[in-house]
Amino acid sequence: MDARVKRTGGLIWPEEGVNSAVPYGVFTEQAVYDEEQARIFRGPTWNFIGLAAEVPNPGDYKATFVGDTPIVMTRDEKGDIHAWVNRCAHRGALVCRELRGNNAAGTYTCVYHQWSFDARGDLVGVPFRRGLGGKGGYPADFDTKQHGLRKLRVENYHGAVFATFDDAMPGFQDYLGADGAVDQHLRRVLEGRDIEVIGHARQYIPSNWKFYAENTKDPYHASLLHLFHMTFGLYRSSQVGGVKITGGWHTVLFSRSGTDSEEAISETKDSQLRTYQADSYTLADPSLLKGRKGEWGDDVTLVIMSLMPNLVIQQIQNTLAVRQIVPKGRDAFELVWTYFGYKTDDEELRNIRLKQINLIGPAGLISMEDGESSVICQQAVVRDQNDWSCIEMGGRDVKDADHLVTETTIRAFWDEYRQLMGY
Repeated sequence: MDARVKRTGGLIWPEEGVNSAVPYGVFTEQAVYDEEQARIFRGPTWNFIGLAAEVPNPGDYKATFVGDTPIVMTRDEKGDIHAWVNRCAHRGALVCRELRGNNAAGTYTCVYHQWSFDARGDLVGVPFRRGLGGKGGYPADFDTKQHGLRKLRVENYHGAVFATFDDAMPGFQDYLGADGAVDQHLRRVLEGRDIEVIGHARQYIPSNWKFYAENTKDPYHASLLHLFHMTFGLYRSSQVGGVKITGGWHTVLFSRSGTDSEEAISETKDSQLRTYQADSYTLADPSLLKGRKGEWGDDVTLVIMSLMPNLVIQQIQNTLAVRQIVPKGRDAFELVWTYFGYKTDDEELRNIRLKQINLIGPAGLISMEDGESSVICQQAVVRDQNDWSCIEMGGRDVKDADHLVTETTIRAFWDEYRQLMGY
């Protein structure tokens, strides 16, 4: 890999088309972070902003972010969902300061000067517009229609709501990719379902958001990082599974527990991986992993869907969650977990989902290590911006795989990332 090309911010990248190495400065440089906000999050992408079930009633709202831009998702009196930038058109203050709620009046009022807006983001109220006692007020040609909030295009896809700043963006389904692999898995857990939110968690991680994006696309780290996965057999690289890539950088990782061959199990034992501790650990409550088999009409027990730039949807056993990635600067991001089930769940299944939430989240028996792995990467790359990572497990190309010992999905991420960023 002798050919190198310099790009934005002075970073040195491999030759065009080689995505098995990435300069560490992409995780640390402020100029890179600022460019990402313009080219990716506010560019030609669809960003997840919430589940429709989070705003089920007229007047409901949820404050969130697209990249680091504050956004509010609302449902109007007709039941339609909208999204607008949470920045008053008057002097730039936050309009909505609560995380979520119901605005029965149907208007959102900035506390600073009390300009008010409806659920669609249109300006509907301006105090002292005509002045007081014949003095002051706005000019006669002041037009409220010209002073609404910045609106985003919104699509509700089987209960998952996405928004874009780019008015020219193709529809969300086109964005997923033509071959339908991600779409198929997305519809598997969402289509025709009446979603019920059963919990939330928020996690602040002092790391660049892309380290976590890599982690969620990495199918082989789980056997090496997660003791719980390996010891209790929820997910192992030796299981039947694979990865799918669509739309450039959207990916699916899937596996079937209990499909390890005797040869693979023996090889795992012989390798003396520190994460394989089947003889040392047992569950005090084995019902945690009992679950309900075949809920989706197949034998797939783990699916991690990564829809770039900011969404992970997971099914691990019977527990379901969406994870929203919210950048908080070049060296921090927030991970917002929303756990869900279906309104048709019987009491037993709902209790299974609630119990299995303990597997994931900030203190999850599995996923707590993922946050830490992002942190230790960030701590190590603060200098030497033009040293490269090595992303060559499974080769250097980008293609689907029928196994789990590969980094092809991470290479797919960087391929699309470089195109969007112009590297």
